[in-house]
Amino acid sequence: MSDKVAVLVAGSWGTALASVLVSKKLNVMIWSRNAEQVREINEQHSNHRYLKGITLSPQLKATTDMEEAVRGAAAVLIAAPSSAMRSVCSQLKSCVKDNALIIHATKGFEIESLKRMSTVISEELGRSEGDIVVLSGPSHAEEVIRQCPTTVVVASASSEAAAAAQDLFMNHDFRVYTNRDMIGVELAGAFKNIIALGAGMSDGLGFGDNAKAALLTRGLAEITRIGIEMGSNPLTFAGLAGIGDLVVTATSRHSRNWRAGYLLGEGKALEEVLSSMGMVVEGVRTTQAAFALSEKHGVQMPIADQLYHVLFKQRDPRTAVMNLMGRDPKTEMEMMPLQTWEQWHS
Repeated sequence: MSDKVAVLVAGSWGTALASVLVSKKLNVMIWSRNAEQVREINEQHSNHRYLKGITLSPQLKATTDMEEAVRGAAAVLIAAPSSAMRSVCSQLKSCVKDNALIIHATKGFEIESLKRMSTVISEELGRSEGDIVVLSGPSHAEEVIRQCPTTVVVASASSEAAAAAQDLFMNHDFRVYTNRDMIGVELAGAFKNIIALGAGMSDGLGFGDNAKAALLTRGLAEITRIGIEMGSNPLTFAGLAGIGDLVVTATSRHSRNWRAGYLLGEGKALEEVLSSMGMVVEGVRTTQAAFALSEKHGVQMPIADQLYHVLFKQRDPRTAVMNLMGRDPKTEMEMMPLQTWEQWHS
């Protein structure tokens, strides 16, 4: 079997995961449309725009030719932004092997259709969605690239595909668990970015630890609520893709979503924030998707609702917080219907 792995694309996360694969002595080729970036990776062994101050392994090769990147690859890892996933997969279809393992590490939705990334990949490649693997969990690229201890989860309806992905990535500093709940892992990884935006905004407003703890806790409740409605196992949200990724994304300055929220809390406009970031902030698009999904499924997502109005309807962040605090009294254990609780605990 070939030891070649193709990685699409060369952002911070794709480059970090490619470096994990290189550490396993695999033949890794990363693809980018940007010729200057490809030249930098191949000649200077760096990717300065996305991972400043990091020296990459000379064994990591880059190309602008997707057919070259994918030719003969036993596995393809897709780490494209959610907005580019369909176009990348459309290009990939003509050159990927029929039996290649397909893994994606993108946390978001296709806004126009509200589809998860595995659904988009399945449609474009003509593959069964159940054979696709999603990689998620608490994992900043800036720490993975420096070989800090990291634990993630790979999920697929196919236990064989999940086990193959686990074997592909797992090493002494990158521990990988498997999970059969691909839908839950995808939803948890996407929705937590909304709560991270809110946590950053709370910090930017100077509201302190009490407010942030409440946002994380109630945020987890609402993303679990919508996750159950969309077919997830609620226990997934208590795992690495849920609580684990929520904590790391909502509390770290490495997090683009936290940083974007912080700047919004300081009073900066969304356009100014996104321009200053220089990289994709998936939580912004995901907030838009969550607002639509909550209406479609009839599930209350008060934090996502308020953030949507801050991001897209010019609501003042302080007003949004006051709206959350002024909601009607609730009981805490409203996060799942009784029959769902009984289903998972029978």
